Amino acid sequence: MKNTNTKLKISYNSPVILGFTGICFLSLIVGIITKGVSTNLLFSVYRSSLMDPLTYIRFIGHIFGHAGWEHFIGNIMFILVVGPLLEEKYGPSNILFVILSTALVTGLVNFIIFPRIQLLGASGVVFAFILLSSFTSIKEGSIPLTFILVAVIYIGGQVYDGLFVKDNVSNLTHILGGIVGAGLGYELNKNRIKRY
Repeated sequence: MKNTNTKLKISYNSPVILGFTGICFLSLIVGIITKGVSTNLLFSVYRSSLMDPLTYIRFIGHIFGHAGWEHFIGNIMFILVVGPLLEEKYGPSNILFVILSTALVTGLVNFIIFPRIQLLGASGVVFAFILLSSFTSIKEGSIPLTFILVAVIYIGGQVYDGLFVKDNVSNLTHILGGIVGAGLGYELNKNRIKRY
């Protein structure tokens, strides 16, 4: 007789995405406890002295910081939905590379172009993942229609918002994240980056 009492186990299915989510969650909690001091010190990027070692940490660290629960949940929910699928397709090291590349590009651009604006949050990574996910079914010599539609809708929307909507959202970060995701998605699918 066959035993049908199979126990379900929780699997740690996406180490990079789960690790990223954990760091974002911890940085939010520490930010709340320190009343924003840790967020300003480590988890946001802004113009500061190049002699300050923390300036270089903030070029990456800003993607882990969030202004509050709503900001955190808005970014992390999308990352938790799409990220594991991308990590399974491209491998953990490539997804980590996408995340770090997006952080560095958006951090440096904000530092150089917007010296008085503080940037924090994972929305650049969200947009990188949006564009990267539209490349998942690319074939040799073709551009997926889904990529074109996603680029027009998401990036076009960010350009419009940047020009006509006055809010606290860094539209340039979203656009740059999308460009990084699209560029790396193209490279990953052309097998120029090995899957690890």
